[in-house]
Amino acid sequence: MKTPLRYQISEYDCGPTAFLNAVSFLFEREQIPPELIRNVMLYSLDSYGTDGVSGKNGTSRTAMMFLSHWLDGFGGVGRLPVSSRYLSGSAVRFGAAGELTDALRRGGAAVVRLMLDVEHYVTLTGIEGDDLLMFDPYFYEGPFDDPGIRTVTDRPYSYNRIVPVSLLEREDSALYALGRRDDREAVLIFNEDTKLTPEKSIEYFI
Repeated sequence: MKTPLRYQISEYDCGPTAFLNAVSFLFEREQIPPELIRNVMLYSLDSYGTDGVSGKNGTSRTAMMFLSHWLDGFGGVGRLPVSSRYLSGSAVRFGAAGELTDALRRGGAAVVRLMLDVEHYVTLTGIEGDDLLMFDPYFYEGPFDDPGIRTVTDRPYSYNRIVPVSLLEREDSALYALGRRDDREAVLIFNEDTKLTPEKSIEYFI
């Protein structure tokens, strides 16, 4: 049984929420072990705010990299049919040769860092033509100033936004922009049992 994706409960926990939403999107509730949830929460929210309080600057890139490697190892020892790959810099891009596009077309999910006034993590769960399917864990009912951003309310298990790829590819600090190529970050996550391959589906080639 799948569970609806959830919203962050503070101004700071977008990182672990987006990470766990990717897992919820990919796996049945009964498959997800408590150890995974515990470790995501244990190793995130590690950045200090300007007032010196732990967690008030959210989750660091180092923590996201560690969680990606940990999750991949967790899958490697057979605890869950999961794999993960950490991307940074110019590797975080869309287009025919982009690993992000490939991952989404193969049924994977991606946790990406982008702009929402400040740096912010969201979960990408699909791509349809020139649009991305996104679950933004920061609760906001809209409307958005950019008419290209659409709020979705009837897909609680997979996405709450439809956003043009061109918006994410911007290198400025606009809403949902990935920003400068050197500063980009993404975590790709797959359910190995459902990941599309050339052998599993001819649609993979289209």
